[in-house]
Amino acid sequence: MNFATKILHGSTCIDPFTGASSVPIYQASTFHQADIDQPGSFDYARSGNPTRQALEEAIASLEGGARGFAFSSGMAAISSVFMLFSAGDHVVVAEDVYGGTFRFLTKVLSRMGISVTFVDATETEAVRAAITPETKGVYLETPSNPTLKVTDIAAVSRIAKEHSLLVIVDNTFLTPYYQRPLELGADVVIHSATKFIGGHSDVVAGLAVTREAALGEQLYFIQNGMGAILGVQDCWLVMRGLKTLKARLDVSTKTAACLADWLSTHPQVSRVYYTGLADHPGHLIQTEQASGHGAVLSFDVGSRERAKALFDRVKLPIVAVSLGAVETILSYPATMSHAAMPAEDRAARGITDGLIRLSAGLEDFDDLVADLKQALDYLPSEAPVHKEKEVFSRA
Repeated sequence: MNFATKILHGSTCIDPFTGASSVPIYQASTFHQADIDQPGSFDYARSGNPTRQALEEAIASLEGGARGFAFSSGMAAISSVFMLFSAGDHVVVAEDVYGGTFRFLTKVLSRMGISVTFVDATETEAVRAAITPETKGVYLETPSNPTLKVTDIAAVSRIAKEHSLLVIVDNTFLTPYYQRPLELGADVVIHSATKFIGGHSDVVAGLAVTREAALGEQLYFIQNGMGAILGVQDCWLVMRGLKTLKARLDVSTKTAACLADWLSTHPQVSRVYYTGLADHPGHLIQTEQASGHGAVLSFDVGSRERAKALFDRVKLPIVAVSLGAVETILSYPATMSHAAMPAEDRAARGITDGLIRLSAGLEDFDDLVADLKQALDYLPSEAPVHKEKEVFSRA
């Protein structure tokens, strides 16, 4: 089946017990065992629940993996996957990761004796150079948040396999609709399902999928042992959002591409980050390893003062700590998604005080442009935009 059909008629879209077109919410903490010598499929809801199982099977099917897992948040999924490593292990990590991931790696994982080295993963040889005898894995986020750097997943996976390393990819920005890392050689794929998969700003959830069943057994042991599971009502919300993923992304991606074109020519914008722009450094790799460029872009207006003026002026986008919803969301990475990252680290990664991240929603494009135009035209001139702009033109 093609994606549009598979997302509606895939593995668990019909309740196997009743035939209901929507898998019910099984609001139960425990399950009766008719025979203690032959336990049923479910015994205690932390270990398994029919509603959660339906979601886990659905995401595994869409990603082309063996096992899927639903966690209580994106960070719960990320931290649980990192529990596959042990004290003394070393992990190579793309330097452009979500701020919460950076915080977990530097403030929590480091206390467990697991070390990390941050590298520019867009340079595959930098990944190879960072590998040591203690290295056990490589963690990627592509496109990266918020500057949308692109890592060649297949190339990094080949290097990792030479050293028997796990490859983990955060696929939140593109979802399995546009990019399937497991098919490119990755071992584990992670989603903050709070974002595009849920899609309605009404649920916090995380998902993970393993390519091989044996690794899935290891991750299930961690999920069950740590207990950071997704509640059944939230599982149901994520499944409902998943059904419209393609339809929503088709609209939002088209809007993002048009906004990137328009922002690239606006005199108040010094730089636009969007992989769909033909001169984006990662454009060709992104075109080869994914079927779309997604609905997230970032743009720089030159200073914190000018960014705040824009946030104060816009009327349609909500200003919030998230992305991937039906409404357009503007975020300020310096104090939102990457607030946990020290200022010097943000600066080194191009996360300036003038950088704004935009996640396109389902509003009318002309209305969005009109609103952004009035906000940009209102920006103060005290901190002028760089005269030599880096303008990318989309093919």
